[in-house]
Amino acid sequence: MSQQVVLTGIKPTGIPHLGNLVGAIEPALKLSHSRDKRALYFIADYHALTGLKDAQLLHDYSRSLAATWIALGLDPNRVVFYRQSDVPEVFELSWILACFTPKGLMNRAHAYKAAVQKNQEDGEADLDAGVNMGLYTYPVLMAADILLMQTDWVPVGGDQLQHIEITRDIAQYFNRQYRREIFTLPEAMIDESGAVIPGLDGRKMSKSYNNTIPIFANPEELRKLVFRIATDSSRPGEPKDPDASTIFQIFRVVATDDETKAFRQLFEQGIAWKDAKEHLFDVLNRRLSGPRERFRDLIDDTAALDEILASGAQKARQVAGETMGAVRSAIGQTVE
Repeated sequence: MSQQVVLTGIKPTGIPHLGNLVGAIEPALKLSHSRDKRALYFIADYHALTGLKDAQLLHDYSRSLAATWIALGLDPNRVVFYRQSDVPEVFELSWILACFTPKGLMNRAHAYKAAVQKNQEDGEADLDAGVNMGLYTYPVLMAADILLMQTDWVPVGGDQLQHIEITRDIAQYFNRQYRREIFTLPEAMIDESGAVIPGLDGRKMSKSYNNTIPIFANPEELRKLVFRIATDSSRPGEPKDPDASTIFQIFRVVATDDETKAFRQLFEQGIAWKDAKEHLFDVLNRRLSGPRERFRDLIDDTAALDEILASGAQKARQVAGETMGAVRSAIGQTVE
C-alpha cells in the first residue's frame, strides 16, 4: 500500500515559544514516525511576506525556524523538509490556480473578512485599507503548497479548516475543467487534543500577549521568566490547587508522569511559590538544554543548515516536477 502524504507548513513570524512546542511542534513531529504516511514539512517564508517586510528578520526567522524543528527532533533523512521559496513550482502553480479561482471565494476568506471588519470598526472609509494582494490571495498560494505535493492530509486547527475547504474547491474547479484527476483532494487532519498552556500572566501563551517563554532562552533568562509567572496570595504551608496554577499547568506538559504526580502532592502539601518556580525552572532547563545546544550548533554552522534545506528542496522538486508536468499538459503547454 502506498504511503499517504501529510503536509505541514510553518510560517516564520517570530521566536518559537513553549506554547508552540507543546501545541503544534510536538504533535506534528509525531507524524514523522508514522510508517503509513510520508511526512513533508516546509517553511512558508513567502507566506510571511503578507505582514513581514523586514528582509533581515525574514531571513533570520526562516533559518531559526529550520534550526528549531531539527533541534527538537525532526529528522531530515526521514521526511521531506524544505523552504517554500526554494521550490519555484509553487509560485507557477499559484498563478495557474488563481486563474481558476472565483473572486467571490477570496472575498469569503477569513483573513480578508477579518481585515475588512477591523476597518469597519475603526471607521475607515476604505474597507480595503491595509489589505495587500498577498493577504487577499493567500488561500491560493496555500492551495498551491498543498496540491503541488499531492497531499492527502493537512494537520490544521479547527479555525483553519476553511483553508482546506478552499483548496478542495480550487482543485475540483481545475479537475472538472480538464476532466482529469490532476490533483488529490486533501482532507483536514484536526487534532482537538492539542495542548494549550498558559503564559506568564495566566492567559494563553501567545506572542500577542507578550507572555511567552522562548524555547531556547538561555538558563539565566529562562529562570527570570519563570519567576515572573503570576501566582495568588496563598502563603507557604497553605494547600494550593495545582489545576488552578499556571506553574503546574506548564510543568505537567514538560515533565514525566511520575514527576507530575510528585509535584501535585507538593502543591497539596503547601509548597511555597518560590520553591514551585524553582522546580519548574529545573525541569524546563533539563528538558530544553539538549535542544538548545543543538539549535546553537545549527545556527552557527551555516553550511550544514543550507545543505539540509537544499537536500529537502531537491526532494520536494521531484514531486513538484511530476505534478507540474501533468498540470502543464492539461492546460496545453509543452511537456519537456
